[in-house]
Amino acid sequence: MSTPGRAATRRKAPHVLANAPFRRLWTAMSVCSLGDWLNIIALTALAGNLTAGSGFQAQSLAIGGVFVAKMLPAILLGPLAGAVADRFDRRTTMVAADVARFAVVLSIPIVATYQWVIVATFLVECVNLFWVPAKDATVPNLVPKDRLEEANQLNLLVTYGTAPVAAAVFAIVSAVVTMVGKAAPGVGITATDVALTVNALAYLVSAVLIFTLRAIPKNHVRHVSAPSVLRQIVDGWRFVGGDRVVRGLVVGMIGAFAAGGAVVGVAKAYVGTLNGGDAGYGAVFCAVFLGMAFGMFFGLRLLKGLSRRRLFGLAIILAGVTLAAIALIPNLVVVVVLTVMLGACAGIAWIIGYTTIGLEVEDGLRGRTFAFLQSLARVVLLLVVAVASTLAAFFGRHVLTVGRMTYHFDGTNLVLVLAALLAVAVGLLALRHMDDRKGIPIGVDLLAALRGETFVPEEDEQPRGLFVAFEGGEGSGKTTQSRLLAIWLRDQGFDVVQTREPGSTKVGMRLRAILLDASHQGLSPRAEAMLYAADRAEHVEKVIRPALYRGSTVISDRYVDSSLAYQGAGRSLDRGEVERVNAWATGGLVPDLTVLIDLPPSVGLRRMASPADRIEAEPLEFHERVRREFRALAAAGPDRYFVVDGTLPQEEVSRLIQDRVREILPDPVPQEAEAATGTMPAIRD
Repeated sequence: MSTPGRAATRRKAPHVLANAPFRRLWTAMSVCSLGDWLNIIALTALAGNLTAGSGFQAQSLAIGGVFVAKMLPAILLGPLAGAVADRFDRRTTMVAADVARFAVVLSIPIVATYQWVIVATFLVECVNLFWVPAKDATVPNLVPKDRLEEANQLNLLVTYGTAPVAAAVFAIVSAVVTMVGKAAPGVGITATDVALTVNALAYLVSAVLIFTLRAIPKNHVRHVSAPSVLRQIVDGWRFVGGDRVVRGLVVGMIGAFAAGGAVVGVAKAYVGTLNGGDAGYGAVFCAVFLGMAFGMFFGLRLLKGLSRRRLFGLAIILAGVTLAAIALIPNLVVVVVLTVMLGACAGIAWIIGYTTIGLEVEDGLRGRTFAFLQSLARVVLLLVVAVASTLAAFFGRHVLTVGRMTYHFDGTNLVLVLAALLAVAVGLLALRHMDDRKGIPIGVDLLAALRGETFVPEEDEQPRGLFVAFEGGEGSGKTTQSRLLAIWLRDQGFDVVQTREPGSTKVGMRLRAILLDASHQGLSPRAEAMLYAADRAEHVEKVIRPALYRGSTVISDRYVDSSLAYQGAGRSLDRGEVERVNAWATGGLVPDLTVLIDLPPSVGLRRMASPADRIEAEPLEFHERVRREFRALAAAGPDRYFVVDGTLPQEEVSRLIQDRVREILPDPVPQEAEAATGTMPAIRD
């Protein structure tokens, strides 16, 4: 049975880019990311051009010097930049940083010396360290918490997705400048000059966009006392080490960065050993970004049922296993395919890490935490790149011979294997720190997630009693029929626990007063669904499960399906989300039989006494949606549901229910009844 009208009433949540302040910030980030990638491409090319006459070794060292100058500021100014992001107005910090970057980059083609290239690179990166933490700490203030993951996906998209765009821009600029140079030999413009000018203009555009963004909050500075900058840095480091979840995130992300640094240090040489040349290296480079995009946008959707904290550690572990395969399989095609998988794992880990830090860290410390993470990551990358290349050179090349088979194993293979072991180790350590589903086997959890489900563990001891739930709309008579069924079962000698939702526990009574009080009309649909789930969790824990374990028969007036009908269809909430919340609240407990007393809402509401409670007072259209959902649930689960026409006389409804319940009653009937009567009791009306 379908549920007409439901799709029309449920509105799809607007895209995060519909949020105007975040859209403006995201546009500025896109422009800046394009400028950053164009900057590093142009600077390395310019460094090579300026030292082209000094020999290959000097030229290589000159290009390497640009990378060193770009990463070195993280050691000196990273934590300080984070403290500034927390202490001062973030909008002002970002605008000033953009203007400074514009001026420094624009000066590079004017001075045009290698020494100034290194100095300017160092200065630009120093300024960049102030801009990035302020931006990262601002994003959670502009989007709701439930859209933060989507926002971070878009942020990482422009961070890494603009790299090939910048490369294409540089290639086009180079081609155009070459054509102009041939047509007009006297023109002294170079491709690097044009690229750096475009780069500088990108920073200026970003400054204008952020200057006109008035929605960046300033009240975060009021939550920060006035200790010294040094004290703020110490507090930020202490927080990272003191929070178990954040510590696990940092360990995992830094470990993954270290493994990535090892790959960066030997990737070019390793592809060369596979006879891939520049084309092969370019294919591997593209594969990494393709994999990261896939992981960030599809990995989380494919594994929605898996805990994010578990997925974080598993992604790093899988990245390590994939890296080991890359190191040991000497086939370029296989390496490219595995690199896509490696990038996907990295994308999943980074989006989860950044999102979780944004949610776990309070606003006053967020800037320092992001700055600490970025600074430490860059330091680790710098050290690992240096150590990896040195270790690979020191190990040399070796040939292993087993019978007629030979296997070439050199320093690049060794470094990649060590990086793989490091990734697996930090993944396991992160999983140990962050696992929020201890006691549930990871393999079982993962298989359930691949099926699109969330694994709900069964209780060690199975309930021995019978669980019957009554469902139906307002005025359907389900309360009366549940009471009559309980009386009938007791007459047959069964131990019966008759209960209801909401309000069968001390906590539930308070929740019932909130949920049904007509004065609480402003309660949001999500809050209402969570309150019903809270009542149900307490109900199952304190009433239903203990009774079932005793072997009693439980008769409940309403259960989970009421939330699916009233909050899912009635309030137009996502049914899957309501199901997951209630599955977690109940531990997956499902009734043996659900009796649905089906009655047109127009009839049922006329039966209700005045004044109406908060749910009864909803308009007729609301109750029609509820009825359609109940009927759809019954049609989807005919083995568990028994539908009774609520317009029949009360005695007829009772007889039909008793006939259906008789089919699932335990055989033999309770010994207490047999002992009391001396005979096996007859089960009849």
